[in-house]
Amino acid sequence: MNILLAVHCFFPDHFYGTEAYTLELAKSYKAMGHHVTVLSAVFQGEQSSETEIFHYTYDGIPIVCIDRNKRPHSRIKETYFQPELHENLEAILRETAPDLVHINHLLNHTATLLDVANKLGIPTYATFTDFFGFCLNNKLEAADGGLCAGPSPTRNNCVACHVKAFSADPNAPRWAQRSSDPAVAMKVGSSLVHARQFAPMMGGPWDSLTGDICDRPDILVSRYNRTYRAAIAPTRFLLGAYAQNGITVPMRSVPFGIDIDRRKKSARTIRHVPVIGYIGQMAPHKGLDILIEAFGRLPRGSAVLHVWGPMEQHSSFVRKVTALAAGLDVVFRGTFEKASTARVFDSMDLLVIPSRWYENSPLVLLNALATHTPVLVADVLGMTEFVEQEVNGFAFERGSSDSLYERLKQVVAREGALEALSQTTHYPRTTEMMAHDTFAMYGA
Repeated sequence: MNILLAVHCFFPDHFYGTEAYTLELAKSYKAMGHHVTVLSAVFQGEQSSETEIFHYTYDGIPIVCIDRNKRPHSRIKETYFQPELHENLEAILRETAPDLVHINHLLNHTATLLDVANKLGIPTYATFTDFFGFCLNNKLEAADGGLCAGPSPTRNNCVACHVKAFSADPNAPRWAQRSSDPAVAMKVGSSLVHARQFAPMMGGPWDSLTGDICDRPDILVSRYNRTYRAAIAPTRFLLGAYAQNGITVPMRSVPFGIDIDRRKKSARTIRHVPVIGYIGQMAPHKGLDILIEAFGRLPRGSAVLHVWGPMEQHSSFVRKVTALAAGLDVVFRGTFEKASTARVFDSMDLLVIPSRWYENSPLVLLNALATHTPVLVADVLGMTEFVEQEVNGFAFERGSSDSLYERLKQVVAREGALEALSQTTHYPRTTEMMAHDTFAMYGA
């Protein structure tokens, strides 16, 4: 079978969860005897290529890539639906002639890819890896920082999210800068939606922007329901979120698989100081600042914190967390090669995932469990369904450094507790299992 896997970006420049999932699925399908091509893209603003469409090979997988710099988006609507991409996408699908298209992320290709697949009559399937299908900020995070259920009937909450984000722009007008206050953002969002019915607003820039935001869920959901024959998601929580926001295609949960050295952890010495680990992006929604604040309250010498992540991301946030870590037993280790993943996990006794937003079966969590590394996670459903309290880890109250501190204090104070937990921590699911369960979705 000839399969096209579509993803918003790909290796070697992009290597996070969805990209890694796409690569492993492609390699597994290839090992099963199928021909696989990955459709990817260069983000607008990244280094441009000589041609709008170019080809390369990564890890034995052929890649077709679209340079989004050549047809840049200039408004919000073009981030989720850009008909100008139709010609290129149709040319690629005709050239690759897939028996089916499997979409892992629509960003960069937009819902136009669904229109093209529909036009050509190509069976199309999806893995929902995040909230792109119905959430403007893709995090299900409300303007007040709380967790969100999805767009409201009026879309006021979606407009408020954009207004709050816009308030951080130094070039934003003064009224918009005041919208950093969540209450103000909500009032402005409601006012913009309400004002669209009055003639002076119609056709203006804010009317257009507000319309793009309000139309987004309807444009995407209608195309999802019309195009996808079936879809999967790595968690029951994510499936439920899509169902609650209008997606009616047949859906089921297919957890991610992990291929990694599953040997037991190296023996710890009697005087071993517990190593607490963090692996991830240096971004506010990942909650590293919460972890460092909580860690800083532990007795000195009771543990060390190793932070793995790219230091060049989000410079203001990096400055914040390095300032918080000053004088503490915190080591910023940078990034590591994929081949070193098992060794990195072997070096730590506990992985903490302090995210402020809904995570969805993050691969770092599954890698930890597979390498017998207990976890301490924020109590959001995309993670807690993998955590069995006191067996492979713990949960703490999302966003609370106090709650995280209490959990850290308990596990660090109990001598041998983490080593004992490592004996009952495991995740046996492999990428081969995942690929076979995913392939079954096609009914082939």
